[in-house]
Amino acid sequence: MRALTWLLRAAVFFTLFAFALNNQQDASVKWFFGHEWRAPMVFIVLAAFGLGCGLGISAMLPSWWRHRRRVQQLEVRSAQAAGPLDDEPRQVIPPSLDHPPRDGL
Repeated sequence: MRALTWLLRAAVFFTLFAFALNNQQDASVKWFFGHEWRAPMVFIVLAAFGLGCGLGISAMLPSWWRHRRRVQQLEVRSAQAAGPLDDEPRQVIPPSLDHPPRDGL
């Protein structure tokens, strides 16, 4: 299974690499007011991908911070409810994580 995963990753890499090699001709991005950016097409696609990743991460951050704060509050409440005489360590599983964690893809 691990070898199949690495073969799939290698196939994706070489497909994207071939895409980059086939798109080396110059392209232009026309902005507002007559501004124009000329660069190889692969750089334009890479810039668009990077911009999309950045926007996706920035859109996800508030929700991630909210969930993180909620888990910390639940941990504090469960530690307070356990009391100082509880010798047994307890594992805190927040209600939003009621499924087992997954490894990889």
